[in-house]
Amino acid sequence: MTPARLCALIAEDEAVLRDELQTLIEALWPELQVSAAVADGRSALAAFEELKPHVLFLDIQMPGLSGIEVARRASGRCHVVFVTAHDEFAVAAFEQGAVDYVMKPFSSERLALAISRLKSRLSLPPPNLEGMLESLARQLAQPRSYLRWINASLGNDLRLITVDEICYFRSDAKYTRIVTASQESLIRKSVRELVAELDPGTFWQVHRSIIVNVAEIARVQRDFRGRMQLSLKHRPETLPVSHPYASLFRQM
Repeated sequence: MTPARLCALIAEDEAVLRDELQTLIEALWPELQVSAAVADGRSALAAFEELKPHVLFLDIQMPGLSGIEVARRASGRCHVVFVTAHDEFAVAAFEQGAVDYVMKPFSSERLALAISRLKSRLSLPPPNLEGMLESLARQLAQPRSYLRWINASLGNDLRLITVDEICYFRSDAKYTRIVTASQESLIRKSVRELVAELDPGTFWQVHRSIIVNVAEIARVQRDFRGRMQLSLKHRPETLPVSHPYASLFRQM
C-alpha cells in the first residue's frame, strides 16, 4: 500500500503573502502537497477538519476565528508552523512547543530552516499546544506600547526626537542613524531592537539595515536592474528595498 502523501494547509489573510508562502513552500519542499490555502480562521478550521493535513502554516491573527482558536483544534493532531508579523508572539510559540515560526515578510532562508526542523519532527507525535496558546492569548489581549520618542546624539548635544519626526532609521557601524527631514542623529540601539519597539503600522523594515516611516514614502520605483527603491517626501535620497521585504509594496 502506498503511504499517503504529506499534505499541508496554509491559513494567511493577506493574499499576496499567502501566494508567496505557497510558492516558497512548494519550491523548498516539493514532496509536500499544499492541499489548500485559505484567508480566514473559519475557512482554516473547515479545511483542517476536511483535509486533516500533516502540517499547518497558520497566521496568528486572522479575521473570523483567530489563529490561536484554530491551533487549539489542531493541538496534538497536526504539526504547526506559526506565521506572524510580531516577533514576541513568534518567540513565545517556538519556545513553548510549536514546531517553528516564520516572520512576515517571508525569507526563503528562514522558511528553509523551518522546513528542515519540520522534517526532523514529523516522525514524532504533534505537540500539545495548550500551554503555549494560553500564553499567546494573554499577549494578544495586552495593549501594546510603542516608542513615542528617542534620545539621540547630535554632535555634543542630546536631542529628544518624537517618532513622528523620523523619516527613517539606518544602521551605521556600531550605531543606528536617525534621519529626520532636516537633521541626522545617532543612537546605540540596533535596527533589530527598534523593529520590536516601533509600531509596525507606522514603521516598516525594508532592508536588514533600514526601517522607514510609511507616512514619509512618496513613491516606490524600480532601478534599471529591477530593484525596488523608495523616494521620500522630505529627503532627497532614495532607500533600497531588499527582496525579502518587497512583498510589502506589491499591493501599493
